[in-house]
Amino acid sequence: MAERYFQPEIETASREQIKAWQDERLVKQVRHVWENVPYYRKKMEEKGLSPADIKSTEDLHKLPFLSKADLRDAYPYGLMGAPLKDCVRIQSTSGTTGKRVVAFYTKEDIDLWEDCCARAITAAGGTNEDVCQVSYGYGLFTGGPGLNGGSHKVGCLTIPMSSGNTERQIMFIRDLNATILCCTPSYAAYLGESMKEMGLTPAQIPLKAGIFGAEAWSEEMRQDIQKTLGIRAFDIYGLTELSGPGVAFECSAQTGMHINEDHFIAEIIDPKTGEVLPDGEQGELVFTAITKRAFPLLRYRTKDICVLSREKCPCGRTHVKMSKPRGRSDDMLIIRGVNVFPSQIETVLLNMGYPANYQIIVDRVNHTDTLDVQVEMTPEMFTDNMGDIAQRQKGLVDGLRSMLGLTAKVSLVAPKTIVRSEGKAVRVIDKRKI
Repeated sequence: MAERYFQPEIETASREQIKAWQDERLVKQVRHVWENVPYYRKKMEEKGLSPADIKSTEDLHKLPFLSKADLRDAYPYGLMGAPLKDCVRIQSTSGTTGKRVVAFYTKEDIDLWEDCCARAITAAGGTNEDVCQVSYGYGLFTGGPGLNGGSHKVGCLTIPMSSGNTERQIMFIRDLNATILCCTPSYAAYLGESMKEMGLTPAQIPLKAGIFGAEAWSEEMRQDIQKTLGIRAFDIYGLTELSGPGVAFECSAQTGMHINEDHFIAEIIDPKTGEVLPDGEQGELVFTAITKRAFPLLRYRTKDICVLSREKCPCGRTHVKMSKPRGRSDDMLIIRGVNVFPSQIETVLLNMGYPANYQIIVDRVNHTDTLDVQVEMTPEMFTDNMGDIAQRQKGLVDGLRSMLGLTAKVSLVAPKTIVRSEGKAVRVIDKRKI
């Protein structure tokens, strides 16, 4: 495809220019955080640092890390970098203990975030002549609002569908001639299969491109979606903590995602030692937000394992590329776009009187993630009464849905059914091939 850029002067800037922006903005951001975020200032003071110690990106490694634990400890307002009166929105995602990650935005933060999403849509071939159907969830989830705003900036006719209601999704794709689809890859695969069952061929589906993220997906899944829908499928990456989708996005080369380096500085570290690794080595991805004012995270550990590459890209973009995440350095699972921690499941079980002996089985059936929680009953609970067991399972399903925000299958099993381990218990079996 002929390359288009939403902001060519930024997306194709020289490496020298990108570094100059990063140096200037990092110094300014560190000063901003020092003056406005006491939580982080204390972390700097504990390392004997002041803003004067950070003169360029070469000094970035001196700064302390932030982690999910810090977000939990500082919840809800402890990491805000702007007065409440200057903030106009929050977005949120689940945390490790039922507490949610709450990110704040000024009007300028939203404007810059939407620029990033507009770059992603343009990289996928979007123009003001396209019809963009945004089928990510809206509300607190960042997917819908981010791509919605980016679509507006590109000038697309935007269909704010949100997720679900597949029959209506397909009706609008066909009746309004939607050309770009934004949703999770598993939902894109489901839409494709549904249209195939209706007898539609790729030639009869008006879509030309898809922007899919919020969950892990394989190259095989990409090829299957592209074949079924007759489109090019592009990856997009983001975290609520940093703004949302658009932190990085795929171009026509489809060989990794360009990180928007005018807004985010990326590092790869050894997840055990915290040592910064050179480009090309695999490790944990760390981000510093250098333009966000309301929620300005410095050296945030994403737990995503990947590789950075500065090899010249045929698309002409000069920003560094990150590989698809190749796993995580913690125990978080991403299931149907939702962050799920085993500790959340354990909390529900313990609160409802079940022993902490359980197993979580994650699989992918027909391109959709499945979550099966097998729970041992105590000898007192064990019964041949299937009605009683069904009632107990329903209670656990409801409790897990309330905690996780998604539906899990629950199987109550007899005492001592789940295999014990002599070492660390094997709580999670992830059968997905991603």
